Amino acid sequence: QVQLVESGGGVVQAGGSLRLSCAASRSTLSSYHMGWFRQAPGKERAFVAAITRSGGNTYYADSVKGRFSVSRDNAENTVYLQMNSLKPEDTAVYYCAAAAGPTLGSLYAQSARYAFWGQGTQVTVSS
Repeated sequence: QVQLVESGGGVVQAGGSLRLSCAASRSTLSSYHMGWFRQAPGKERAFVAAITRSGGNTYYADSVKGRFSVSRDNAENTVYLQMNSLKPEDTAVYYCAAAAGPTLGSLYAQSARYAFWGQGTQVTVSS
């Protein structure tokens, strides 16, 4: 079982950047496909980005394409979410999540595909 801890959240002005990190313990992160989700107040948790175990494939929600970039450093047991050109509507609690299995599959955007979750980190974008 993997334990995930997010960091890097904070308050930033619109147009700014943040890089979130998701560090794993108790298990090797390279065994898992990783996803980022976010939940804004009063809204359901939504998919943001995902990356396969090897890092060979990445997926993004339409709302963040071209602005966000997901990457991983398996040697450091860490996954990153680089967020650029931030908008007030990006304000949310951001969660990283881990999915097991040989392939991530077509359900990469579904939270149910991911078995392990971090506690979340708050990102606030001011206008």
